[in-house]
Amino acid sequence: MLLNLTKLNEEQKEAVVHDQGPLLIVAGAGTGKTTVISQKIIYLIEKGLASPEEVLALTFTDKAASEMEERVDNLLPLGYSDLWISTFHSFCERILKDHALDIGLPTDFKVLNQTGTWLLFRQNIDKLILDYYKPLGNPTRFIQALVSHFSHCKDQGIYPEDYLKYSEKIKTRDDAPEKDETQRIVEIANAYHIYQRLLLENSCLDFGDLINYCLKLFQKRPLILKKYRERFKYILIDEFQDTNWAQYELIKVLAKPKNNLTVCADD
Repeated sequence: MLLNLTKLNEEQKEAVVHDQGPLLIVAGAGTGKTTVISQKIIYLIEKGLASPEEVLALTFTDKAASEMEERVDNLLPLGYSDLWISTFHSFCERILKDHALDIGLPTDFKVLNQTGTWLLFRQNIDKLILDYYKPLGNPTRFIQALVSHFSHCKDQGIYPEDYLKYSEKIKTRDDAPEKDETQRIVEIANAYHIYQRLLLENSCLDFGDLINYCLKLFQKRPLILKKYRERFKYILIDEFQDTNWAQYELIKVLAKPKNNLTVCADD
């Protein structure tokens, strides 16, 4: 092993060797937070506290994940190929590929990026009831806004069925919005429901689905959750300030009961 803590300051060293319970690291950009996570992975493996496959490290971009993996690979002897270093979305996709049937998903599902979701929506726009937006003349103008809105809903754990229930309740409230606003909310709720149905009918998931279906899998299949809780003795998150509600809930569920969770965030 090539663990070398001599270039770290005292606070960084303390963070690296902290091996029991949760740890929050808050520091400015460019102050070595990713270096601390990389060194901590090496430390945990070198000290025999975890094997490579028992450490989960997550970040937010493919570039950041690749850089972290390269740093760790350069410090580990040859043969350590079972590292779980990835983005949140890649991690959840990997879990769902192994357990798609357990959550009612097709095993050959495809993940659509922003362009893919726009095209799916555009190709099926005739299946949507969008009377509120018809006066705009060109309904394709608001497709991206709707897709972004649905993505935000998924980030906050608001599912299509939740939106539908809300739209039904709002129609009967004493303080219900004006008729046009109520119509708009109902149309968006129905569009969200149809959009989700189109994704599944085409064996597709969007990025928000990856997080939410993985969270649902862990919530509904306790034996599968138990398997991954036992596998990952330590969880490390970089750029923690960027986590949304769904990602935060996923990590909370997975980290229990040991809560050996280290997160780095910008101040």
